[in-house]
Amino acid sequence: MSDPCSFSSFTRCVTKHLNLSLHVDFDRNVIRGKVELTVEALEDRFSALTLDTRDLKIISVSANGQAACFNLSPKHSFKGTPLEITLPFDLSRGQHVIVEVTYETSPSATALQWLTPAQTAGKKHPYLFSQCQAHHCRSMVPCQDSPSIKHTYYAQVSVPKDLVAVMSAVRDGQEVDPQDNSRIIYRFRQPVAMPSYLIAIVVGALESRKIGPRSRVWSEEGVVDKAEKEFSETENMLKTAEDLAGPYVWGQYDILVLPPSFPYGGMENPCLTFATPTLLAGDKSLSNVIAHEIAHSWTGNLVTNKTWEHFWLNEGHTVYLERMIGRCMESEQFRQFKAMGGWKDLQESVYTFGANNPLTNLVPSLQDVDPDDAFSSVPYEKGFALLYHLEELLGGPEVFMGFVKSYIQMFAYSSVTTEDWKNYLFTYFKDKVDILNKVDWNAWMFTPGMPPVKPQYETSILFYFTCLFFQVPLPLTHVKKMQEVYNLNACMNSEIRSRWLRLCVRSKWEEAVPLALKMATEQGRMKFTRPLFREVFNFDKYRDEAVRVFLANRAAMHYVTAGLVAKDLKVDVTKTTSL
Repeated sequence: MSDPCSFSSFTRCVTKHLNLSLHVDFDRNVIRGKVELTVEALEDRFSALTLDTRDLKIISVSANGQAACFNLSPKHSFKGTPLEITLPFDLSRGQHVIVEVTYETSPSATALQWLTPAQTAGKKHPYLFSQCQAHHCRSMVPCQDSPSIKHTYYAQVSVPKDLVAVMSAVRDGQEVDPQDNSRIIYRFRQPVAMPSYLIAIVVGALESRKIGPRSRVWSEEGVVDKAEKEFSETENMLKTAEDLAGPYVWGQYDILVLPPSFPYGGMENPCLTFATPTLLAGDKSLSNVIAHEIAHSWTGNLVTNKTWEHFWLNEGHTVYLERMIGRCMESEQFRQFKAMGGWKDLQESVYTFGANNPLTNLVPSLQDVDPDDAFSSVPYEKGFALLYHLEELLGGPEVFMGFVKSYIQMFAYSSVTTEDWKNYLFTYFKDKVDILNKVDWNAWMFTPGMPPVKPQYETSILFYFTCLFFQVPLPLTHVKKMQEVYNLNACMNSEIRSRWLRLCVRSKWEEAVPLALKMATEQGRMKFTRPLFREVFNFDKYRDEAVRVFLANRAAMHYVTAGLVAKDLKVDVTKTTSL
């Protein structure tokens, strides 16, 4: 078993623990770091290992306190640079060694976004946040950057005293930095083994409010009080998820509301879910985004895809569990409503990629493919559709949720492949193997395009806008009439506003173009930003304007967002100088 997105030698050794010391430097936009990796040999006469890095300056390497030789191989376009370390001694299978690497990140580290005070809510202090999924942790920490490797971690983080640091771990105290009394060291511990992509850090002028017995919400002043009200149902969601999936093992469940450039709806960092601020604008998707990130505490964080080719195991199961939470807290009709919306999202992704694109496979090959380029709703919604189809075949939601809970218990604290999942499915439903054998597994798993079977979801008139995107553009007169009757331009709900503006641009209403571009740039959630830019780009008269606005705003965008929008707009960023 190999990981096409990693150079690390995880068939020969595994990391068991990381001890991180990080010094956050806002003057230079770098982190000066030291990491001690506790590594276990998986073979005899073990004397060399490879770690993943990307744009790191490696200062020194030692093993059990002795200097170790190291070499940085040539840089790969998206996998980064292998750090090859030769130990000054051999290990036998099962023995541990502590490998210490002193290093510095690059100002352009792909995992890190450095914001100026002007880009924050408070306008007074700088801000740093990380986003390591899928393969960006290596630009922040030299590590075995593969989801097949799970380890605990401890961290101490030195930051300016006016700022607060939080991480994807339990807070473990703070003290004045003994080397600089203008700084504070924050300490963190993560006793549950987890993959490197879930290491996360945020540094900013943060405040928090208690929202439950094991939860706080974090954000900047001026945002945190609104967030406190919006996330008041968090504990009920956690309890509902525990009833469905088993005990919550991570201790704390906090939510951090990020600045607008955060590229995703949420990110399931253990103990500290990241959330987009678009959720605070009356966005009705708030409950399912938080339910989704809570569900990841079991499917994704506790049971993890072994490589990114099996990403659907994380996301398909999480969408399934998210919608089961919604079913328990709302109704079965609510679940059907969300499922039908997800099917429309899947149709749109398949349309965008192309129905014959292998990246629309449920289990794609990522050999020589950047995982960021493969990101779409396919693993989420094609994965959910398969699980819902199996639910229909095998006895309904209670019966199939029993399997999901058992699957989580069986593979907790480990990483799995689609084959592992399928074998367990056949074992669990051993009395229904004849039904499972009739499923067209090849069509579901390894064939591009829409699934071979459409589940029987209940439809709703509320998907009117979404359905319109799969028909010819509306006449401009119709769209103007909709604005006259419903005043949709005044709607600030992100989900509705993005759909409405796309509909307007598609119908060639020129007045909507600046509104669409404004929404595409004033927040950075890819769910909204990419389709809005694409829509304007496809309006021939405004194609150049879409490119101009993108280039003018690219420096403020997250690395992943900027890279994918550039591909959408066919911009060769190597030939532009706006950054």
